[in-house]
Amino acid sequence: MGSSDVKAEAARRRTFAIISHPDAGKTTLTEKFLLYGGALSSGAGAVKAREGRRSATSDWMEMEQQRGISITSAALQFEYRDCIINLLDTPGHRDFSEDTYRVLAAADAAVMVLDAGKGIEPQTLKLFEVCREREIPFMTFINKWDRPGKGALELLDEIEQTLIVEPTPVTWPVGLAGEFKGIIDRKTGDYIRFERTARGSTIAPEEIVSAEQAAKDEGEAWENASEEAELLEMLERNPDIKTFLACESTPVFFGSAMTNFGVRALLDGVVDLVPAPAPKVLKDGSRRAVDADFSGLVFKVQAGMDKSHRDRIAFVRVCSGKFERGLIATAGGSGRQFSTKYAQTLFGQDRETVDTAFPGDILGLVNANDVRVGDAIYTGEPAQFPDLPAFAPEHFMVARVKDTSKFKQFRKGIAQLDEEGAVQVLRLPDIGDQAPVLAAVGQLQFEVAVNRLENEFGAPVELTSTRYSIARKTDAESAPELRAMQGVDVLMRANGLHLALFESKYWMDRVLADHPELTLERMVAEGGLS
Repeated sequence: MGSSDVKAEAARRRTFAIISHPDAGKTTLTEKFLLYGGALSSGAGAVKAREGRRSATSDWMEMEQQRGISITSAALQFEYRDCIINLLDTPGHRDFSEDTYRVLAAADAAVMVLDAGKGIEPQTLKLFEVCREREIPFMTFINKWDRPGKGALELLDEIEQTLIVEPTPVTWPVGLAGEFKGIIDRKTGDYIRFERTARGSTIAPEEIVSAEQAAKDEGEAWENASEEAELLEMLERNPDIKTFLACESTPVFFGSAMTNFGVRALLDGVVDLVPAPAPKVLKDGSRRAVDADFSGLVFKVQAGMDKSHRDRIAFVRVCSGKFERGLIATAGGSGRQFSTKYAQTLFGQDRETVDTAFPGDILGLVNANDVRVGDAIYTGEPAQFPDLPAFAPEHFMVARVKDTSKFKQFRKGIAQLDEEGAVQVLRLPDIGDQAPVLAAVGQLQFEVAVNRLENEFGAPVELTSTRYSIARKTDAESAPELRAMQGVDVLMRANGLHLALFESKYWMDRVLADHPELTLERMVAEGGLS
């Protein structure tokens, strides 16, 4: 396959992530995308894992199914309008926001889901800041319009004032929040009226209605929507691809994922607006062409997805070239070569062997043990991508195995969790793996770690609290002096990173003031998505 063929295949790809504050309806929307893309053979199930209902397609971890929240990110692929859609569903809980950051590094755009009744929430704001920092254009889906909520113009104003970005509606709702009738397609002027389906399990029937008929059928609701649409025209709030790609505007769609109202319009917007894969920026500032030798970014490593196989999967975003199963690639971190014989595409927990892939596609490399999160893998000319951000942990617990005969399993499990980035594992030089310190952004990370250690590795553990409350990056030169101080410890990660842990922010500020010669650096994305 020549260069032009790789470019043509890349042009068909749309790779995006769905982000939101918890409970805004992100995972429901993910399932409805699959429904409209023909990737679900039967009706979409309920997202909340309630008794008697199946769990969401993208939520494979047992804890996710029990709690009805997304803890891990999932990669899903389907076809729509002659395009290959690569959808990245991100964790729906702020305690796992570091995973969301890593997933966004593999996306070309994002869909931000807002709850019509709540508008911009704290995590929404932080996620937007990540998108802007990484120059990731984002579309906005105002969800739950079938329930009482804020006014449409009020929500636009909130987006503009809070995010400092211009909202440009692609669709406009007919009917107040809670009285959803349909949408106006602002490009064509068509009124698209919806019919409800049982629990939103099938595609919502759509009827294009003339303005005259809409005025007769919908009365005041149509009159108000028409006036608001005219106001948007006067204000020139029209979608613009240039400002969208520059993260200066966000195309806005209204709908209800639960009832499927407005989902097709949003999916059409993904095809029409999300950019196809472009040359990837490398660490040195240069760009690797889409049709260059194969390269990919490892943005996630996950074990335990298949209980029967106990394997480890490295999630790779293809950045350039054509991937062919079995090719010999180099892992950028270790410099080692490895075979890609066991390459798969993933649909939630289901897998299929993949023989070829192109820029924008997401691969699962099974048991590629030489690759780590953040690595570039490549053939031909070496590639190195910018470092993925690491969060400053805010919670610290000491982990010990309850049964010393299970120490080998405990040690293996701790190493796996650290490698995945599920929790940060810190070690004191003289204690090592006997009693590592688990450091997390949120408390739920500890629950997941304990659950996985016990169920995947057969190593029951107990966690005990520590006196630490804040961390800073340091180095080997500063470590001895810091260790000699009261209220400070210096621990290490497996990758050689030194972290100085303090009892309080007050004490850390004292040390910073009294010892400016010591290395104490803030970590990227400190504070998480709280």
